Amino acid sequence: MKRVSLLAAAVVVFAALSAGAAFGADRPPNVVLILSDDQAWNDYSFMGHPQVHTPNIDRLAAEGMTFRRGYVPSSLCSPSLASIITGMYAHQHHVTGNDPPGTAGRYAQLKSEPALLEGRKRLVSFFEASPTIPRLLSGRGYATFQAGKWWGGNFSEGGFAEGMTHGDLAKGGRHGDVGLEIGRKSMAPVFDFIDREVAASKPFFVWYAPMMPHQPHTPPDRLLNKYRDKTPSLHVAKYWAMVEWFDETCGALLKHLDEKGVAENTLVVYLADNGWIQNPDAAKYDVRSKQSPYDGGLRTPIIVRHLGKIKPAVSDKPVSSIDVAPTILAAAGIEKPVKMQGVNLLDAEAVAKRPAVFGEIFTHDVADLDDPAASLRDRWVVAGDWKLIVPEVRNSPGSAVELFNIVADPYESNNLADREPARVEELRKLIDAWWRPAE
Repeated sequence: MKRVSLLAAAVVVFAALSAGAAFGADRPPNVVLILSDDQAWNDYSFMGHPQVHTPNIDRLAAEGMTFRRGYVPSSLCSPSLASIITGMYAHQHHVTGNDPPGTAGRYAQLKSEPALLEGRKRLVSFFEASPTIPRLLSGRGYATFQAGKWWGGNFSEGGFAEGMTHGDLAKGGRHGDVGLEIGRKSMAPVFDFIDREVAASKPFFVWYAPMMPHQPHTPPDRLLNKYRDKTPSLHVAKYWAMVEWFDETCGALLKHLDEKGVAENTLVVYLADNGWIQNPDAAKYDVRSKQSPYDGGLRTPIIVRHLGKIKPAVSDKPVSSIDVAPTILAAAGIEKPVKMQGVNLLDAEAVAKRPAVFGEIFTHDVADLDDPAASLRDRWVVAGDWKLIVPEVRNSPGSAVELFNIVADPYESNNLADREPARVEELRKLIDAWWRPAE
């Protein structure tokens, strides 16, 4: 029995090495995109959190190029994810909100009310009309797979060849449906896809976007008990436990790449779709968090790892999630479409010379499918140490322009707009040159 076990182990090792050897220099790397869902930029061990334990993402950060000051343009999941997969801003791809006009929380009516149905179809059609990472990778011979959060109807409408999300409103489709089981219930669909494509020696792209640590915050008791005595708030303890549970799933995914012998020919990209500050007194997010123009909703570390190809390093240069698509396409040898405004994060010169990163905050539901500005609440820009927030009068009445030294004041407690009028004007010119809605 012992000799049989040793022989079986040898066969497994040989198969893994053979699979790795098949990934020659003429073949593009596999790509795994890991997306956290509703997690603050500082809720990681490697970002300095004193309680939250994230050993697997810490490992990823230590092995890759880690941008500590990453940003998403919009602090709401659907427009943020749409910008990640298209490399475009919401005012370009038109997915400015989670739901079509008139929804106002009436999610149950999406499947039956004609106006809402039509609006939903229009929102999905924006994905079909846009360049997307999986659609472009498919043209390079990649197998592509969607798992987790997905607002763009059926997985195929985003350009994926395979996926978990059916997108049928009559069967509970809205933001992921069956795909939302990934991570929380099982990793098997992702692992099975990887195993099949490794066996076929075909490059693959995985969209791994579990609804974690997103609500409902239902962590295993073993993790909740670990954090219960570290905070007086049960809500905070549940959220912290969810973060570690999500980290465990990331570790399982990275381990699977190792075991299949493909880790060294796989580009792994990590970021969160938007931030989250847990309200200590209720099962909801706190102010200056999700849906806001503040760093609590916008900032995320962005990690790019390719073992043996990318030298581990840390950067505090501001970058954006619209850079993810150009970075992945460049690794695959694909020229980015003209519409994509981001840069390749592995092009140090391009990252260094860009003067600023930009973003836009919209209402939760789309106000007008043909006019992104109708939903606009704020525009913002980060240039070096400084951040300017410019509210849109019609949707943010009474709000003032805000200026922060975001490095000295990372939690944006000291508005310096009145004391720095010249800097406000300078940054206002930058943001208007980027996108200024018609008046």
